[in-house]
Amino acid sequence: MDIDQIKKGIREYVWREMERLNIARFPRPVYGRIPNFVGAKQAAEKLRGLREWEFADIIFVNPDAPQSAVRAFGLLDGKKVVMASPRIKRGFILLNPNKILLNNYWKLVTIRNALRWGEVIHPSKINVDIKVIGSVAVDKEGGRVGKGHGYSDLEFAILMEYDAIDETTPIITTVHDIQIVQNIPMADNDLPVDIIVTPKTVIRTYTKYKKPSGIIWDKLTKEEIEKIPLLKELLNKKS
Repeated sequence: MDIDQIKKGIREYVWREMERLNIARFPRPVYGRIPNFVGAKQAAEKLRGLREWEFADIIFVNPDAPQSAVRAFGLLDGKKVVMASPRIKRGFILLNPNKILLNNYWKLVTIRNALRWGEVIHPSKINVDIKVIGSVAVDKEGGRVGKGHGYSDLEFAILMEYDAIDETTPIITTVHDIQIVQNIPMADNDLPVDIIVTPKTVIRTYTKYKKPSGIIWDKLTKEEIEKIPLLKELLNKKS
């Protein structure tokens, strides 16, 4: 069985178990999503207590529902929050609590309101201190599976190309404990996680996997590049 089939099986197992045990939260069903889960806010609270969080000024957080509390806590703690626009088509959105008049941060951190109240920021203008990503499944060695589109990996690679992030930047995910599985195979363009935070515990993976050093162009189709302006920009710089 190839790596893609193994990952597909892991995703389907986690989605099925979360629905069966009724630990999935809106939006449901969780199939095909970064699954929202019971205890997501508690996991965000645990993340909020990490030293990496304490010293971070700019945090990059995925726009999915289970990490909404991470985004809100970031703003409440005075941090600048960067989110990717859907499918990275409009690049990255900066939410700066010092510049936004809307003070209901729980409403602000939806992607719709972030696009309204935030500002598009070029990756060359930021320096990301931690990157928080959503996951379908992770293992204790830092392996990770997303929903299968590769956007978290691609976001990291784009940030690397613009020197907005580096291999020492902590990659953190918040998940339910049931989303921790035994072993996830990793490809060279897959982004491993350094820290796993659940409602119950914090796991430092000390991962053996290397983070992507930038865009692996032969993994992308011409159509994929055309849909993301930042990729076109990078390709033009490269040529």
